[in-house]
Amino acid sequence: MLKLGVPSKGRLQADTFGWFAERGVVLERMSDGREYAGAVKGIDGVELVLLSAGEIPRELAAGRIHLGVTGLDLVAEYLSPADGVTEVARMGFGQADLIVAVPKIWIDVETMDDLDAAAAAFRAVHGQRLRVATKYHRLVREFFRDKGVADYQLVDSQGATEGTVKNRTAEAVADITSTGTTLEANHLKVLADGLILPSQATLFVSDRAKWPDGTDQTFRSLMKQI
Repeated sequence: MLKLGVPSKGRLQADTFGWFAERGVVLERMSDGREYAGAVKGIDGVELVLLSAGEIPRELAAGRIHLGVTGLDLVAEYLSPADGVTEVARMGFGQADLIVAVPKIWIDVETMDDLDAAAAAFRAVHGQRLRVATKYHRLVREFFRDKGVADYQLVDSQGATEGTVKNRTAEAVADITSTGTTLEANHLKVLADGLILPSQATLFVSDRAKWPDGTDQTFRSLMKQI
């Protein structure tokens, strides 16, 4: 059986189900109380595996599922080309940007170069590095390196990242945003060149998964259908 991993709940699951349904492949959650079990109709030989979006990159890299739907940001953050996970299709929903944002009251900080200067001034005044709250450590480090910003430290934040500035546990944030509403509510602004990665829901295939007899044909049939 070809194993297809999709998000187990929320808007991302609903949109994934809708995307496949539009292409004649019906994904269904079991109605017998088994929360993480599902069924696939419209094509033979496909097993539905319901996982959290954060688990799907790991399961693809381990070869425990053949296909998976998750955010482009999560694969970029947690996997490398050596992990053998290949993009199949960007699905056109779940769009969100990974960005760098600072307090609006920093009127002289509009770009990453400005942030670099502010970080140096912050250390000179406070004797410590400027703190950037994020859960995307790898992507943020690479982006800051490419922009020439070095005098900072990352603060891990797995939720309510935009609130860390108000709570004084960070001076800046690097987080996913779709509408900007939460940034606005927390009096933050996105730097003019602070876009790290535009993300959306994406279908990936695992190069490490084992493909029993017939599975490769099922994959080709599915790709033709979608």
